[in-house]
Amino acid sequence: MRRIELSFGQVTVTAALNDSNTADLVAGALPVESRAQRWGDEVYFGIPVETGEEDAQADVDFGIVAYWPPGKALCFFFGPTPASTDETPVAASPVNIFGRLTAIEPEKLKKIPIGENVKVLKADQH
Repeated sequence: MRRIELSFGQVTVTAALNDSNTADLVAGALPVESRAQRWGDEVYFGIPVETGEEDAQADVDFGIVAYWPPGKALCFFFGPTPASTDETPVAASPVNIFGRLTAIEPEKLKKIPIGENVKVLKADQH
């Protein structure tokens, strides 16, 4: 299974990718550097990928890694967002799910500040 590594300063997470077209596009664009943004317990950042919706949905599970077509952004969810009505994450608009975090540590992920530099690599690129 393909994996990617996302590093935000002192915080690093790994995600396993699914077999979707979106996962192929994201993996093909790596390595990527960007700046982290936050929307509740969602981290997102722009990436050089442009594609439309692929089985897109707004209601997501904890740990989902997705592509947000309107923002051309990679995003991952680890708790409620401003669109949530309970503790379940909800995206601002439908996202293409292309992976899942291999470990969900909300307290660690909440420490990622807005504007933090992010580097995304294929997990085997060390």
